[in-house]
Parts: sequence; C-alpha cells; structure tokens
Amino acid sequence: MKISDLINITGGTLDNEPQVQAIESATVFPSKVERGDLFFAARNEDIPAAVERGAYAVIYAGERPRDLDEEIAWIEVDSVKEAAFRLLRYVMLRKEAEVVLLRPHEESFLKMILTHKSNIAFLPREWTKAFEMILNSDQRLFVGSDRELLETITPEPIRLEEEAEGQMISDTLFRSTFKVHGYIYQQKEMAPFHLSHLLRVVDFCDREELPYSLDKIHYTRHFQPVFVDGKLESIPKGSSDRVVIFVDNLPDIVQAREYVRYQSSWARSIVLTPPKTKVENVERPYWFHTPEEAREILKNTHFNYAFVYSLDREMLKQMREERTLF
Repeated sequence: MKISDLINITGGTLDNEPQVQAIESATVFPSKVERGDLFFAARNEDIPAAVERGAYAVIYAGERPRDLDEEIAWIEVDSVKEAAFRLLRYVMLRKEAEVVLLRPHEESFLKMILTHKSNIAFLPREWTKAFEMILNSDQRLFVGSDRELLETITPEPIRLEEEAEGQMISDTLFRSTFKVHGYIYQQKEMAPFHLSHLLRVVDFCDREELPYSLDKIHYTRHFQPVFVDGKLESIPKGSSDRVVIFVDNLPDIVQAREYVRYQSSWARSIVLTPPKTKVENVERPYWFHTPEEAREILKNTHFNYAFVYSLDREMLKQMREERTLF
C-alpha cells in the first residue's frame, strides 16, 4: 500500500519527508515487525524496537522519538487505535468479510457444537489481537461477543436471527430434551431457558454451512450446577436436594428462580451476590465480599437451590482442600 493511500485511510498527518513510498503489511506488535512493514505504535516505547526490526512506517500519537530513522514514514494521528481500525475497515471491505455479534451464551454454544473451525474465526477481546487476526487471516467470517469491540470494527455487525426452528419436548431445571430438524436430543445438560440461544446458533450454522454436532451439549460457563451434601461436598448429579448453581449473569438467575417457583414451589432458593448487586424480584440477597464469606453463607444457611453470582465453582474445591489441611 502506498504511503499516500495509508494517510488518506487512517486520517493521519505525515510528519517528515520519507524516502519510502509504500509498506508491505502492518502489525501492532513490535516483535512481529518485518522489513517493509507498517507499525501501529499502541505504546510509544515500542517504536525503537519496531524501527530496528525494519519498519518502513510508524503510526503514532503524541511525541515521537526524533533520533530515529528519518527515511521511514512517520505518521501522526489522534488515536492509534482508531487509525488501526480505519485501516481494518478498508481491508474488510476488500475481503468482503463479515463480522457477527453474538450474545455470550450464543458464543459459548457455537464454540461447543462446531466440529471444525476452519471457516470461522473467534475474535479475542483485546483490540490489538483482534486487529492482527482480521488483518492477517484469510477468513471472511469473524464472530465475537464484545459489543464495544465489534461495533468499533463495523458500525452495524450482523446479529443472529431471533426466530429459529426447534422445540422443547420435556425439561427439568438441569436437563432438557428437545427436537431440532426432526431429531430428538434427550436429557442434555442444559437449562431449558438456554434452548433459544442454542437454536439461534444452529440456525446460524445452517445458514453459513458450518459443520456442527449437538451430541455433546453440556452446561456452559454461564450456568453450572453442583450438587452438594450437608458439608458442601460435591456429589453425583441428582443425588441430593441441595444444589449450588454458579452463574455469571443476572438474567439466568431470574429465569431459573421463576422456573423453580412454578415447578418446585416447596423448594427454598437463595441468591448470593457481591454487595449492592440488584437482582430482579430478589429483595434480600446474601451479600459476600470474598469467596470465604460466600462459603460461610452456604454452610450456615438452609437451601435447596443456591444461586451464586460472579464466583467460580472452584470455591467448593478450595473448601475441600482447606478441610484436608486439618
């Protein structure tokens, strides 16, 4: 790409009169710079290393070193990140690439059911890594769940279709039997209110001709039940009337409690959250500051269903390890 075109695309200002007229490729990582590359200086302290490795152009914000090679192009911008994404949008138009914004649950199910990922790329949340992936990949289909990042890449990322084929056959809070494309999948480890997420992902795979399998559906990181005994020891699923459910989002807690209220009205459910977390229809949640406080609440409170927000199931393992020490 010509330096003049690069300046027009990124909205930068040329700060010198370089000898070089074009660049071969681009990167934001100084360790990946090769001779002839453009370097986006996310951190100005990385500039000397990039120049030493052979950068032909540097895009930077703020003050630049004045004691380095003046034969290369020095392009000043207000924001290196914005300049990088301007170039990225240009590249994506040339590639005819698509960016799909997924809900977190959709992303989890998509990763779970795909049997081959050669025709799709999952964007990392760090913008520098996402930039490198899109710029240097031959893929045309990119997906991710970081809304701010994806709307920076493209103002209107594609969303999955809301309506998708499939139906629930029978369910409990922790098991679902459902039908998709004429096939019945029995007793899968999935909360029933997650089926809509899964069906949208299946519809997406069908539309994009992505290979997938529903045979190994299991709990996602968003909703993980652990059956426990009176000492909070993990025991086989279904062998206790006490279960601790680790949840990373509030809507799942609301839907699960509604399910319990209608299906198991006899059961006592409690909700544990960090202080001042507001949960719909929960007037008195149990607040904890640390995992140790959460464990004490679980040990000293009667419950059948305990919804624990923002903690990991590893807290139960830590409890076992502490007991073995004594």
